[in-house]
Amino acid sequence: MATHIGAEISGVDLSGPLEDEVVDAIRSAVLRWKVVFFREQHLDHAGHLAFARRFGEPIVSPSRGDASPAEFPQVQTMVDRLELAGRYGQDRAQWRDRRRNSLLHDWHSDLTPWIDPPAATILRAEATPPYGGDTTWANLATAYAGLSEPLQRLAESLRAEHRRGVGYLPKPGPDSYLKDLQEQPVVSIHPLVRVHPETRERLLLVNPYYVERFVELSRAESRAVLDMFVDQATRPEYTVRFRWEPGSVAFWDNRATIHLGAQDREQLGSPRVLHRVMVAGDVPVGVDGTPSTAVAGRPLSES
Repeated sequence: MATHIGAEISGVDLSGPLEDEVVDAIRSAVLRWKVVFFREQHLDHAGHLAFARRFGEPIVSPSRGDASPAEFPQVQTMVDRLELAGRYGQDRAQWRDRRRNSLLHDWHSDLTPWIDPPAATILRAEATPPYGGDTTWANLATAYAGLSEPLQRLAESLRAEHRRGVGYLPKPGPDSYLKDLQEQPVVSIHPLVRVHPETRERLLLVNPYYVERFVELSRAESRAVLDMFVDQATRPEYTVRFRWEPGSVAFWDNRATIHLGAQDREQLGSPRVLHRVMVAGDVPVGVDGTPSTAVAGRPLSES
Protein backbone atom coordinates (compact mmCIF):
# COMPACT_ATOMS: atom_id res chain seq x y z
CA MET A 1 0.00 0.00 0.00
CA ALA A 2 3.05 2.25 0.40
CA THR A 3 6.74 1.86 -0.38
CA HIS A 4 7.92 1.11 3.15
CA ILE A 5 4.85 -0.02 5.10
CA GLY A 6 1.41 -1.53 4.74
CA ALA A 7 -0.13 -4.37 2.73
CA GLU A 8 -3.70 -5.49 2.11
CA ILE A 9 -4.44 -9.22 2.18
CA SER A 10 -7.46 -10.64 0.34
CA GLY A 11 -8.82 -14.11 -0.28
CA VAL A 12 -8.87 -15.26 3.36
CA ASP A 13 -11.74 -15.63 5.84
CA LEU A 14 -10.35 -14.88 9.31
CA SER A 15 -13.45 -16.28 11.02
CA GLY A 16 -12.82 -19.83 9.84
CA PRO A 17 -10.07 -22.36 10.51
CA LEU A 18 -6.78 -21.31 8.94
CA GLU A 19 -4.18 -23.68 7.54
CA ASP A 20 -0.70 -23.36 9.05
CA GLU A 21 0.72 -22.13 5.76
CA VAL A 22 -1.84 -19.29 5.69
CA VAL A 23 -0.91 -18.28 9.23
CA ASP A 24 2.77 -18.37 8.27
CA ALA A 25 2.10 -16.20 5.22
CA ILE A 26 0.23 -13.62 7.33
CA ARG A 27 3.02 -13.62 9.92
CA SER A 28 5.63 -13.09 7.21
CA ALA A 29 3.62 -10.23 5.73
CA VAL A 30 3.31 -8.53 9.13
CA LEU A 31 7.06 -8.80 9.70
CA ARG A 32 7.82 -7.49 6.20
CA TRP A 33 5.20 -4.73 5.91
CA LYS A 34 4.70 -3.97 9.67
CA VAL A 35 0.90 -3.59 9.30
CA VAL A 36 -1.52 -5.59 7.16
CA PHE A 37 -5.19 -5.00 6.44
CA PHE A 38 -8.19 -7.21 5.72
CA ARG A 39 -11.59 -6.11 4.39
CA GLU A 40 -15.13 -7.48 4.77
CA GLN A 41 -14.40 -9.83 7.63
CA HIS A 42 -17.16 -11.23 9.85
CA LEU A 43 -15.47 -11.75 13.19
CA ASP A 44 -17.18 -11.83 16.55
CA HIS A 45 -15.27 -11.61 19.84
CA ALA A 46 -14.64 -15.37 19.97
CA GLY A 47 -13.39 -15.44 16.38
CA HIS A 48 -11.20 -12.39 16.97
CA LEU A 49 -9.55 -14.12 19.92
CA ALA A 50 -9.17 -17.42 18.05
CA PHE A 51 -7.40 -15.61 15.20
CA ALA A 52 -5.10 -13.74 17.60
CA ARG A 53 -4.14 -16.99 19.36
CA ARG A 54 -2.60 -18.28 16.13
CA PHE A 55 0.09 -15.61 16.61
CA GLY A 56 0.64 -15.63 20.38
CA GLU A 57 -1.07 -15.34 23.73
CA PRO A 58 -3.70 -12.58 24.00
CA ILE A 59 -3.29 -10.33 27.03
CA VAL A 60 -5.80 -8.48 29.19
CA SER A 61 -5.56 -4.74 28.56
CA PRO A 62 -5.02 -2.71 31.75
CA SER A 63 -7.15 0.12 30.32
CA ARG A 64 -10.44 -1.63 29.56
CA GLY A 65 -13.57 0.42 30.12
CA ASP A 66 -17.24 -0.41 30.62
CA ALA A 67 -17.85 -0.82 26.87
CA SER A 68 -15.57 -3.87 26.74
CA PRO A 69 -17.25 -7.31 26.90
CA ALA A 70 -17.03 -8.78 30.40
CA GLU A 71 -17.08 -12.35 29.10
CA PHE A 72 -14.04 -11.75 26.87
CA PRO A 73 -11.41 -10.06 29.09
CA GLN A 74 -8.78 -10.02 26.32
CA VAL A 75 -11.05 -7.91 24.07
CA GLN A 76 -11.02 -4.15 24.57
CA THR A 77 -13.86 -2.20 22.97
CA MET A 78 -12.98 1.36 22.03
CA VAL A 79 -15.86 3.78 21.51
CA ASP A 80 -14.09 7.07 20.79
CA ARG A 81 -12.40 6.64 24.19
CA LEU A 82 -15.68 7.49 25.92
CA GLU A 83 -15.39 4.24 27.87
CA LEU A 84 -12.29 5.54 29.66
CA ALA A 85 -13.44 9.14 29.96
CA GLY A 86 -16.55 7.99 31.80
CA ARG A 87 -14.51 5.68 33.99
CA TYR A 88 -12.69 8.72 35.36
CA GLY A 89 -15.65 11.12 35.47
CA GLN A 90 -14.87 13.19 32.37
CA ASP A 91 -16.53 13.77 29.04
CA ARG A 92 -14.63 13.07 25.82
CA ALA A 93 -13.45 16.64 25.23
CA GLN A 94 -12.13 16.99 28.79
CA TRP A 95 -10.42 13.62 28.57
CA ARG A 96 -8.68 14.39 25.31
CA ASP A 97 -7.59 17.87 26.34
CA ARG A 98 -6.17 16.74 29.69
CA ARG A 99 -4.31 13.76 28.24
CA ARG A 100 -2.53 15.66 25.47
CA ASN A 101 0.18 18.27 25.89
CA SER A 102 1.41 18.34 22.28
CA LEU A 103 0.02 17.70 18.82
CA LEU A 104 2.68 15.00 18.57
CA HIS A 105 1.25 13.06 21.45
CA ASP A 106 -1.33 11.06 19.54
CA TRP A 107 1.48 9.04 17.88
CA HIS A 108 2.20 5.95 19.96
CA SER A 109 2.84 2.26 20.15
CA ASP A 110 0.68 0.35 22.61
CA LEU A 111 1.48 0.09 26.32
CA THR A 112 5.22 0.80 26.34
CA PRO A 113 5.26 1.95 30.00
CA TRP A 114 5.05 -1.75 30.81
CA ILE A 115 8.28 -3.75 30.75
CA ASP A 116 6.88 -6.21 28.18
CA PRO A 117 4.82 -4.22 25.64
CA PRO A 118 2.54 -6.18 23.30
CA ALA A 119 4.21 -7.77 20.31
CA ALA A 120 1.21 -7.18 18.06
CA THR A 121 -2.22 -5.59 18.00
CA ILE A 122 -5.25 -6.78 16.01
CA LEU A 123 -7.99 -4.17 15.67
CA ARG A 124 -11.35 -4.75 13.99
CA ALA A 125 -14.07 -2.30 13.10
CA GLU A 126 -17.71 -2.89 13.99
CA ALA A 127 -19.09 0.59 13.21
CA THR A 128 -17.41 3.51 11.46
CA PRO A 129 -18.41 7.03 10.41
CA PRO A 130 -19.05 7.68 6.70
CA TYR A 131 -15.72 9.54 6.55
CA GLY A 132 -13.01 10.57 9.00
CA GLY A 133 -11.40 8.52 11.72
CA ASP A 134 -8.58 7.06 9.61
CA THR A 135 -5.51 5.57 11.28
CA THR A 136 -1.90 6.08 10.13
CA TRP A 137 1.09 3.86 10.93
CA ALA A 138 4.81 4.63 10.69
CA ASN A 139 7.68 2.16 10.15
CA LEU A 140 10.27 2.43 12.94
CA ALA A 141 12.83 0.30 11.08
CA THR A 142 12.99 2.64 8.10
CA ALA A 143 12.95 5.59 10.50
CA TYR A 144 16.16 4.30 12.10
CA ALA A 145 17.73 3.33 8.77
CA GLY A 146 17.02 6.81 7.39
CA LEU A 147 19.00 8.60 10.11
CA SER A 148 22.53 9.79 9.43
CA GLU A 149 25.23 7.65 11.02
CA PRO A 150 25.99 10.17 13.82
CA LEU A 151 22.29 10.34 14.76
CA GLN A 152 22.03 6.56 14.70
CA ARG A 153 24.90 6.42 17.21
CA LEU A 154 23.21 9.08 19.36
CA ALA A 155 19.94 7.18 19.33
CA GLU A 156 21.68 3.93 20.26
CA SER A 157 23.22 5.60 23.30
CA LEU A 158 19.93 6.84 24.77
CA ARG A 159 17.39 5.25 27.09
CA ALA A 160 13.88 6.65 27.43
CA GLU A 161 11.61 6.70 30.46
CA HIS A 162 8.14 5.55 29.39
CA ARG A 163 5.49 6.50 31.91
CA ARG A 164 1.73 5.97 32.00
CA GLY A 165 -0.10 9.31 32.01
CA VAL A 166 2.64 11.50 30.56
CA GLY A 167 1.40 15.00 29.80
CA TYR A 168 -1.82 14.66 31.79
CA LEU A 169 -3.14 18.00 33.08
CA PRO A 170 -4.95 17.42 36.41
CA LYS A 171 -8.47 18.72 36.93
CA PRO A 172 -9.15 21.25 39.69
CA GLY A 173 -10.47 19.44 42.73
CA PRO A 174 -10.85 15.65 42.96
CA ASP A 175 -9.38 13.83 39.98
CA SER A 176 -9.81 10.07 39.98
CA TYR A 177 -7.47 9.54 37.04
CA LEU A 178 -4.64 11.47 38.73
CA LYS A 179 -5.26 9.44 41.89
CA ASP A 180 -5.00 6.23 39.88
CA LEU A 181 -1.73 7.38 38.26
CA GLN A 182 -0.26 8.19 41.67
CA GLU A 183 -1.39 5.00 43.36
CA GLN A 184 -0.59 2.63 40.47
CA PRO A 185 2.34 4.09 38.53
CA VAL A 186 3.70 2.18 35.55
CA VAL A 187 7.20 3.15 34.40
CA SER A 188 9.90 1.38 32.38
CA ILE A 189 13.24 2.41 30.92
CA HIS A 190 13.56 1.25 27.31
CA PRO A 191 16.43 1.67 24.83
CA LEU A 192 15.66 4.26 22.17
CA VAL A 193 16.88 1.73 19.60
CA ARG A 194 15.72 -1.84 20.15
CA VAL A 195 16.58 -4.93 18.14
CA HIS A 196 13.57 -6.75 16.73
CA PRO A 197 13.58 -10.26 18.23
CA GLU A 198 12.52 -11.91 14.94
CA THR A 199 13.80 -9.81 12.04
CA ARG A 200 16.89 -8.45 13.89
CA GLU A 201 16.13 -4.99 12.46
CA ARG A 202 17.07 -1.96 14.52
CA LEU A 203 13.97 0.03 15.48
CA LEU A 204 13.68 3.63 16.59
CA LEU A 205 11.54 3.04 19.69
CA VAL A 206 10.21 6.58 19.91
CA ASN A 207 6.82 6.95 21.55
CA PRO A 208 5.81 10.56 22.32
CA TYR A 209 2.54 9.50 23.94
CA TYR A 210 4.43 7.85 26.81
CA VAL A 211 8.02 9.11 26.86
CA GLU A 212 8.71 11.32 29.89
CA ARG A 213 12.37 12.00 29.24
CA PHE A 214 15.66 10.49 28.20
CA VAL A 215 17.66 9.23 31.16
CA GLU A 216 20.93 10.70 29.92
CA LEU A 217 19.50 14.16 29.10
CA SER A 218 17.91 17.10 30.86
CA ARG A 219 14.18 17.64 30.40
CA ALA A 220 14.78 20.55 28.02
CA GLU A 221 17.22 18.47 25.99
CA SER A 222 14.81 15.53 26.10
CA ARG A 223 12.00 17.58 24.56
CA ALA A 224 14.15 18.81 21.67
CA VAL A 225 15.62 15.36 20.98
CA LEU A 226 12.23 13.63 21.26
CA ASP A 227 10.65 16.04 18.78
CA MET A 228 13.54 15.50 16.36
CA PHE A 229 13.19 11.72 16.43
CA VAL A 230 9.38 11.84 16.22
CA ASP A 231 9.68 14.07 13.16
CA GLN A 232 12.00 11.48 11.66
CA ALA A 233 9.73 8.53 12.45
CA THR A 234 6.61 10.19 11.05
CA ARG A 235 8.02 11.42 7.74
CA PRO A 236 5.25 10.85 5.15
CA GLU A 237 7.34 8.39 3.14
CA TYR A 238 7.55 6.09 6.18
CA THR A 239 3.78 5.99 6.74
CA VAL A 240 0.57 4.41 5.47
CA ARG A 241 -3.00 5.63 6.10
CA PHE A 242 -6.03 3.33 6.33
CA ARG A 243 -9.72 4.12 5.86
CA TRP A 244 -11.86 2.02 8.20
CA GLU A 245 -15.08 0.31 7.13
CA PRO A 246 -17.28 -2.11 9.09
CA GLY A 247 -15.54 -5.49 8.89
CA SER A 248 -12.05 -4.03 8.42
CA VAL A 249 -9.19 -5.59 10.39
CA ALA A 250 -5.72 -4.13 10.93
CA PHE A 251 -2.93 -6.35 12.29
CA TRP A 252 0.32 -4.61 13.15
CA ASP A 253 3.70 -5.30 14.69
CA ASN A 254 3.59 -3.13 17.81
CA ARG A 255 7.37 -3.44 18.19
CA ALA A 256 8.10 -1.95 14.76
CA THR A 257 5.45 0.78 14.39
CA ILE A 258 3.81 3.78 15.95
CA HIS A 259 0.31 4.80 14.94
CA LEU A 260 -2.01 7.80 15.01
CA GLY A 261 -5.80 7.90 15.11
CA ALA A 262 -6.98 11.04 13.34
CA GLN A 263 -9.07 13.29 15.61
CA ASP A 264 -11.32 14.54 12.82
CA ARG A 265 -14.72 13.03 13.59
CA GLU A 266 -16.01 15.00 16.59
CA GLN A 267 -18.66 16.83 14.57
CA LEU A 268 -19.95 13.82 12.61
CA GLY A 269 -22.22 12.35 15.27
CA SER A 270 -21.54 8.84 13.96
CA PRO A 271 -20.22 6.02 16.16
CA ARG A 272 -16.77 4.55 15.67
CA VAL A 273 -16.66 1.21 17.47
CA LEU A 274 -13.42 -0.78 17.30
CA HIS A 275 -12.40 -3.94 19.17
CA ARG A 276 -8.75 -4.56 20.07
CA VAL A 277 -6.84 -7.70 20.99
CA MET A 278 -3.14 -7.49 21.84
CA VAL A 279 -0.66 -10.36 21.74
CA ALA A 280 1.94 -10.77 24.49
CA GLY A 281 5.42 -9.44 23.80
CA ASP A 282 8.87 -9.63 25.33
CA VAL A 283 11.26 -7.25 27.07
CA PRO A 284 12.98 -4.91 24.56
CA VAL A 285 16.75 -5.29 24.13
CA GLY A 286 19.10 -2.58 22.92
CA VAL A 287 21.85 -2.90 20.32
CA ASP A 288 24.40 -3.59 23.07
CA GLY A 289 22.33 -6.51 24.37
CA THR A 290 21.07 -4.66 27.46
CA PRO A 291 17.37 -5.27 28.20
CA SER A 292 14.86 -2.71 29.39
CA THR A 293 14.34 -2.24 33.12
CA ALA A 294 11.09 -1.94 35.06
CA VAL A 295 10.78 0.97 37.50
CA ALA A 296 7.17 0.58 38.65
CA GLY A 297 4.25 -1.67 37.81
CA ARG A 298 3.76 -5.35 37.11
CA PRO A 299 4.50 -6.90 33.71
CA LEU A 300 1.57 -7.31 31.35
CA SER A 301 2.23 -11.04 31.42
CA GLU A 302 1.24 -11.03 35.12
CA SER A 303 -1.94 -8.98 34.68
